[in-house]
Amino acid sequence: MPSLSALLPPHVAPIVMLVASNVFMTFAWYGHLKYKSAPILVAVLASWGIAFFEYCLAVPANRIGSQVYSTAQLKTMQEVITLLVFAGFSVLYLKEPLGWNHAVGFALIAGGAYFIFHEF
Repeated sequence: MPSLSALLPPHVAPIVMLVASNVFMTFAWYGHLKYKSAPILVAVLASWGIAFFEYCLAVPANRIGSQVYSTAQLKTMQEVITLLVFAGFSVLYLKEPLGWNHAVGFALIAGGAYFIFHEF
């Protein structure tokens, strides 16, 4: 079976892989907050196990992405994807609303990403 990097061009594969890795990362870092009665050691071990899959996607995503993106672009892409995944997770899983201040903050970060990806 061909790998994802063989199926998608190098400018698309890292984006898809980083989105998937961020879903794992967000669950590893914040998913346990729905289960605050669980012992902290259980939360840490479960999070560590979930984070393994995040690394299995993030490391190759950055390796593949480095063929076509600079390190600054990859890091910026990661942060924007992290915010988008976290926003969805916060609303859908944790049932925490996002306000206008969150939208403004995210928009400012997106503005920063614009400058990373454009040469002047």
